[in-house]
Amino acid sequence: MHRRSRWEPYRRAGRAAAATAAAIGVLAGCSDLPGEEEVRYAGDYGGHEPLAVVGYPSVGTLRTAQEVVWRTADGDTAELAALAAPGTARGVPAATARNWIAAFGEGARGKVTAEFYDEGSKRQSVVLYFHATGQIKQINVRTGMGGEDRDWYVSMDEPERAAATAVPSWIPKTPGALGSRSVP
Repeated sequence: MHRRSRWEPYRRAGRAAAATAAAIGVLAGCSDLPGEEEVRYAGDYGGHEPLAVVGYPSVGTLRTAQEVVWRTADGDTAELAALAAPGTARGVPAATARNWIAAFGEGARGKVTAEFYDEGSKRQSVVLYFHATGQIKQINVRTGMGGEDRDWYVSMDEPERAAATAVPSWIPKTPGALGSRSVP
C-alpha cells in the first residue's frame, strides 16, 4: 500500500515547474533562463521532503547538505559519491555512499533537520537528524580547491560501516542544543 505524503502536491508542482523551465529553455535557447543544473535542482527540491535548518549555512553548504540527503534518500550511490572531495582515495567515496545509503536511506526519505555549525565560508560541519529513524549523521562540507567542476564537496572517507554510522560524543541528541557552535 502506497502511503500518500502530505508533500506530494508540492513535489508534483516542483517537477512540473522544472519540466516547464526545461521546455522553455529548449524552445527559446535563451541564456537568461535556468541552466540544466538549476532545473535539476528545482526538480530535486520539489521531489523531496523539505530540509529543516538550524544554524547558519552558506548557500554552498546548504545546497551540498541537501544534495547529500536527496541522494541518500534516492539510493543513488554514483550521484552521492560524486559529491566527494577531490583527492579522496579511489573507491572510497562509492563505498562510503553505499554505507550512508544502507544506514540512513530510510531516514533520509522522511523529515530531516540539518544543523550547521560555526560559519560556512570555507568549510562547515553539518549534523543531520533523521526524525523517522532517530539517527544522527555528521558530515563535513568544504569548498573545492581550484579548477574543480563543483564549488562544494563533502568528506566521504568512511568505507567501513562502523565509521559511517558513528556519532561523535560532542553532538547533542536534538538540533540546536549547542546553539550551532562546535565544542572543541
